[in-house]
Amino acid sequence: MRRAFSRWGLPARIRVDNGVPWGSDDGHPPELACWLIGLGVGVTFNPPRRPQANGVVERSQGVGKQWGEPRTCGTAQELQVRMDEMDRRQRESYPVTADGRSRWQAHPGLAHSGRAYAQEREGDIWDLNRVKEHLAGFALRRKVDAQGKISLYNARRFIGRERKGEWVWVTFDPVERRWVVSEEEGQEIRRCDAPEVSREAIMGLRMCYHVPCRPAAHAEPVGRGQPAAGPEQ
Repeated sequence: MRRAFSRWGLPARIRVDNGVPWGSDDGHPPELACWLIGLGVGVTFNPPRRPQANGVVERSQGVGKQWGEPRTCGTAQELQVRMDEMDRRQRESYPVTADGRSRWQAHPGLAHSGRAYAQEREGDIWDLNRVKEHLAGFALRRKVDAQGKISLYNARRFIGRERKGEWVWVTFDPVERRWVVSEEEGQEIRRCDAPEVSREAIMGLRMCYHVPCRPAAHAEPVGRGQPAAGPEQ
C-alpha cells in the first residue's frame, strides 16, 4: 500500500471487504484500518456477503481474469507481468468514451490523487487523534465471562466477577484514551487503559493478538454515548 500511495497519492477513501486483514470479530476497526485512518484515509467496509455493493471492482476483476487468462500462465511472475500490461491497457489505451478516449484521457485526475505521500515522511502526517475520534464513534455490546472479563482487541479486560453473565456497553474516551464500560442502562462501571490505541502499536501493526476471524458485520459508528447493535461476544 505504501508503494501504491507513493505512486498514485493518498486516496480520500478506501473500500474494503470483511476478510483478513480487514475482518474482525472484535467489532472495532482492525489495526490496518486504524493505520489508514491515522493517515487521513477514510475506510468503508462492504456489507458481508454482498459483492454487488462493490460492483465496479468486482467487474474489473472479472475483466482482468478474461484478459489475463491466468490458466495459460506457467508461473505467478508471468501472470503478474500480464496483469500489469492488462491494467495499463485498460487504463491508458482502451476507449471508454464516445469519442474514443481512454479512462486516462477522460479522467486525468486518475494519475494522482493530489495528496502526496512519501514513506520517509509518513510519521509527519500520521495522526493518532484521527484514530481516537473514530473509535469514539463506536458503542459495542459485550458479555462478561466467568472470570469477570470482556474482550477488546483480543485482550481480556477485568470488569468484576460480580458481573459474570451480564451484558455491558463499551465506548472509547478519546481524551483519556481509555475504554469506558457501562451497564445496559447507561451507568458507568469501569474505565480500562487502552495501550493498543497508541502510535507505536498501530503504526507497527501490533494493535492486538491475532486470531482467525470469521466474516462479521462491523458496528456502524454512532454518536458518543449512543449504544449501537454490534457483534455480541
